[in-house]
Amino acid sequence: MQELLFEASWEKALSTQDRQNIEELFNETKHIKSPETHCSPLRVAINHKEALLVTVLVHNFSNQLLTFNNIKVSYYIEGERIAEETFTLPVLAISSKVSMPWTFIFPKGSYIARPSYENGRLEI
Repeated sequence: MQELLFEASWEKALSTQDRQNIEELFNETKHIKSPETHCSPLRVAINHKEALLVTVLVHNFSNQLLTFNNIKVSYYIEGERIAEETFTLPVLAISSKVSMPWTFIFPKGSYIARPSYENGRLEI
């Protein structure tokens, strides 16, 4: 059975409302039929450095540990790749049958400018 966990820094920083939103999304998406990983969108924003922030709930449905060591991550909107970046995140390791929220940061210049970044999908 899929379990929701939070990385230590998220555990400390999450507001009650954000935690509730993540728990609701987890309950809605934990039974998705996916053999490996699936990313359920939570929030998309542009920060003060003009980086694209894509926050998702990463579901590791596999039987193996999911680590982020030179892993290519892409963000698509309506089938068009808007951003792609290779991530090495030593603090992010998602155990088998675990879901965990994470924000992927695409620096300014690494994504295609658009009026909106909503309704996209993140692929690992």
